Amino acid sequence: MRYFIEFSYNGTNYFGYQIQPKDISVQEELEKALSTILREPIKTVGAGRTDTGVHAKKMFAHFETEQILPDHLTHQLNSFLPADISIKRIFKVKDDFHARFDATFRTYEYYISLGKNPFTQNSAWQLWRRNIDVDKMNEACKILFEYEDFTSFAKLHTDNKTNLCKIYKAEWEQAGTELKFTISANRFLRNMVRAIVGTIVEVGSGKMQPQDLRKVIENKNRSSAGTSAPAHALFLVDVGYDF
Repeated sequence: MRYFIEFSYNGTNYFGYQIQPKDISVQEELEKALSTILREPIKTVGAGRTDTGVHAKKMFAHFETEQILPDHLTHQLNSFLPADISIKRIFKVKDDFHARFDATFRTYEYYISLGKNPFTQNSAWQLWRRNIDVDKMNEACKILFEYEDFTSFAKLHTDNKTNLCKIYKAEWEQAGTELKFTISANRFLRNMVRAIVGTIVEVGSGKMQPQDLRKVIENKNRSSAGTSAPAHALFLVDVGYDF
């Protein structure tokens, strides 16, 4: 039987979601907890893989077992797991339903603080030393919808079969000195969101004009884009499925 897990985590202490040969990951902690409680080897498949230091407010994974899971499994897992990983729910799905391949969209949020804020040091990019034009950043965001090949924002030397992505939403919102960037797409390339944020911040800082983003994308070269934004301010906030 196949089960889905909905969970969240603070990625500060982890080298991403996916299991690493030598470094600690969220997947490793999750599988260790499941295997210990269910007393059998459990392997999970996640909806995606977040980079080192990136967080997830809503993440999904699936696993298989012949056991009928107890109602209190969620509570057991939360008692066993570290404080920075939280299980929301576990539920049965069809045997061929896939956490990664059946996801219809993924949504990320990125946070920037334009004022010196001691309470967001670990959850927002501190840019209080810069003057940022949010209107120009949103003007640049509209250009993203014109393209599907985002090679310029892809991490080099990965095993991507395609760099094509369909972006559904990309916008900045400001509340006081806090900025939130929301981006949603059918799929994302490794490092893509952070590369987009870093590039659009250059637009907001006046180093680029909004229309320059077209040339960056059309060059299909990572060196044409800006430096990746820091990981600690990025959150996976939703993964969509047709359950």
